[in-house]
Amino acid sequence: MASNKIQRCSSSQTKNFDVFVSFRGEDTRNGFTDHLFAALQRKGVVAFRDDQTIEKGGFLESELLQAIEGSRVFIVVFSKDYASSTWCMKELTKIVDLVEETGRRSMLPIFYDVGPSEVRKQSGKFAKAFAEHEERFKDDLEMVEKWREALKASCDRSGWDVQNK
Repeated sequence: MASNKIQRCSSSQTKNFDVFVSFRGEDTRNGFTDHLFAALQRKGVVAFRDDQTIEKGGFLESELLQAIEGSRVFIVVFSKDYASSTWCMKELTKIVDLVEETGRRSMLPIFYDVGPSEVRKQSGKFAKAFAEHEERFKDDLEMVEKWREALKASCDRSGWDVQNK
């Protein structure tokens, strides 16, 4: 694998990462995902991390999408408010599309304080998030449906159920 060095991105260079981690920052950044990134770095895995990789003033969406395209493995940390983030839903849709298109990339789901069935069935906070998305994006319900499909597809994979840990 690659070195322990965190790669810096600029729009002129190709971004290649071993791992892209999709997560809701407000839910897990200062806890679970910090520990996950530290563990990956200790093992020499180069992981994309938005708060350390995207240069200030950079365009978030294009940088995120390029990082996803340049990654070999995806870890998706589903948490209570994951689906409420349009960024997370855009990332997940891109990840699922790449995994399905190429068949060469792996997606590893982690269910952090949320059950896999809640994500799959889009119940609880996931149902509430989608009701809000449907209201907010009522002129683009096709996009919201793609987000729903991406959630379902990602839950068809075996993952880790991390409750209260």
